[in-house]
This record gives sequence, C-alpha cells and structure tokens, in this order.
Amino acid sequence: MGVVFSISMVGSCILIIPIAWMPNHESLFLFLISLFTIYLVLVGQRALTFKRRSKRSASKLDLGISSIMLVFSIFMSLYGLYGLLNPFADNILFLVFGGLGIFLTFKNFLFYKNFKELKIAWLLTHLTHMIAALIASITAFIVAGLKLWTIMAWILPSIIGTVYIIYWRLKIKGKIKV
Repeated sequence: MGVVFSISMVGSCILIIPIAWMPNHESLFLFLISLFTIYLVLVGQRALTFKRRSKRSASKLDLGISSIMLVFSIFMSLYGLYGLLNPFADNILFLVFGGLGIFLTFKNFLFYKNFKELKIAWLLTHLTHMIAALIASITAFIVAGLKLWTIMAWILPSIIGTVYIIYWRLKIKGKIKV
C-alpha cells in the first residue's frame, strides 16, 4: 500500500504542476505545494534505504532532493514575507509552508549526518515524511475537491497531522506505551 500511495502522490503532483500554470488556473502556491509533496514522498521513500546498517552516508541524490527543497522553502518564506509588506492572497500560507519546508530540510541534513546514532532514525524520518505527504493529500482534497479555499482548510489538516506525527514518533521511541 505504501508503494501505491507513493506512486499515486508523485503522479498526481506531477499532473498538478502544468495545471498550476494553465490560463485561468495559475497558482504559484499549488505549484510549490506540489513540489513540496513530491519532496515529502521522495525523502520518505529514500529514508528506507538508511535501514541498511551498511550504508555509510547520504547519497548525492538524498542531499540534492533536500537542497532543492531548501531553496524552494526559502523562496516561499521570502515571498510570504514580501506579502506581509505588499498584501496579497495566501501570503500566510507561503510563510507557514515555507517555514515548515526549511525546518524539515534542516532536520533531513541532521539525519543524513547522524543517521547511524539512532537505530530507528530511518523509521522516524520515513514516518514523518509519509504522514506529512498524507496530510498534503487530505489538504488537497479539502481545498481543491471540496473547494474550501480558506486558511483553516489549509492549516487544520497540518495541525491535526502534526499531532499524529508527534504521537507516532513518541510511540516508536518508547515514550508512549499503549
């Protein structure tokens, strides 16, 4: 199911990229969120390669994926800040998702540097990114499918999903017993 989910997410995001630039459908935000979702799935899937204890370091592909996302996240954040000075629609969303992207990419670089220190680091990275990709798919359904283009429709799934990520991370680390 995970492979089907990953292929479906990447496939749908690849389809969204040209649609976000079509006349009467232009949306820089949807374009960037599609790239963000592709990043989440790729890093989540690539984290599985770190399960092998024989792996010595992150590959150039791993570093490249995170580096490209860091650039897009910085752009989103700066564009959101620009939107605070020259108000336009979605400037808060650019700030939120840009900040989240910067946070996640820095966490990725720390993971790449220290992945051997914690035996389950690969699982925590996989879990975090794949649940975040699920959050993205639920958000896309609410916003595009149900046509609820509100700040709450964009942010509420992230808040709920983040609580879910924190719960599972604590459970895997053994800090929550059920």
